[in-house]
Amino acid sequence: MLTSQFMIVRVGCTFEYEASEPCPAVFQIRPEQTAAGVALLKESWDSVPALAFHDYLDLYGNHCRRLTIPAGHFGVRYDAEVSVSAEPAPEDLTARQHPVDELPDETLLYTVPSRYCLSDELANEAWDLFGSTPPGWSCVQAICDWVHENVRFEYSETSPRKTAVDVLATRTGVCRDFAHLAVTFCRALSIPARYAFGYLPDIDVPPPLTPMDFCAWFEAYLGGQWWTFDPRNNQRRKGNIVIGRGRDALDVAMITTYGAAQFTAMTVWADRVD
Repeated sequence: MLTSQFMIVRVGCTFEYEASEPCPAVFQIRPEQTAAGVALLKESWDSVPALAFHDYLDLYGNHCRRLTIPAGHFGVRYDAEVSVSAEPAPEDLTARQHPVDELPDETLLYTVPSRYCLSDELANEAWDLFGSTPPGWSCVQAICDWVHENVRFEYSETSPRKTAVDVLATRTGVCRDFAHLAVTFCRALSIPARYAFGYLPDIDVPPPLTPMDFCAWFEAYLGGQWWTFDPRNNQRRKGNIVIGRGRDALDVAMITTYGAAQFTAMTVWADRVD
């Protein structure tokens, strides 16, 4: 039985494609259930036409579905209800930064550069901006504050190839770019940081003026655990529902296609169920 500590959020999406020939694809749109208190109550996958598929967990433990998009028009719809905490993302202002020699082995992957998070190239900038900030939670929050205040959200100012170096240079981007830059600064300071994306309902915040979309944020390892940070919104939000985690967006693409399939339309929803 659900209590007042939890809420139900309905999430889902649709994608449409036109393909000139059969095209293998991998979809990553299902909420993960490893976080405490997260439970997938029900879900449905539908495609037109109906297709064979199989599911697997990738290198990072993310749920993926493989199928082959047929020639012609193809549409897929995912819909689910998820139980999550009704409280904002937790925080601990006293969480400390671990010296590198104390970090668990599995976190070291998230201290080094990756395709979009070129922490080696931005090391000087990171130390100039945050080197005098007390280590730990206050440093990660200072990074979020700086990115939030100095990068302008703009859909027209991003691309699939935009790196954190580009974001710093242009000071523009979308939530993906905000997360990449913050992750890069954290790693340059030897703070393990990993990219996350998923569904984020607009609960107790003004409704956006644009259609719902997937959202990206990041997680930093402090005080012996991973914590959620969101430099795009820069506040503790309610209802973060993770789909995937990885080194950066390259590891958690919503859809990866291997062939001539043209993406034509997408809708996303994430709403609290009263």
